Amino acid sequence: MSDCLFCKIAAGTIPVQRLAENEHALAFPDINPQAPTHVLIIPKVHVASLAEIKDFDLVGQLHALAVKVAHDKGIAKGGFRTVLNTGADAGQTVFHLHLHLLGGRAMGWPPG
Repeated sequence: MSDCLFCKIAAGTIPVQRLAENEHALAFPDINPQAPTHVLIIPKVHVASLAEIKDFDLVGQLHALAVKVAHDKGIAKGGFRTVLNTGADAGQTVFHLHLHLLGGRAMGWPPG
């Protein structure tokens, strides 16, 4: 999608610090971190949200990359949270599926 911010990042037109990537997904730091470690993991193909996904293996690919980054960042042992906001009411502001990886501090519950 030509006007999608995350599509431009995935294509390399907008540069980001690429923390990790695989054939299906890309991980980079969130520009507005909500935890000491806050990384976004996006699919390289455009899917607007989890509600519109057709290939559910892609969700597994996003989580697989999140686990790798959690280990790379040293937060896997202490614990981390993954979040998929779906739709405006859930807080989704960029309508390209993305997973938030948060860690480096204790997380409260409930989260919202």
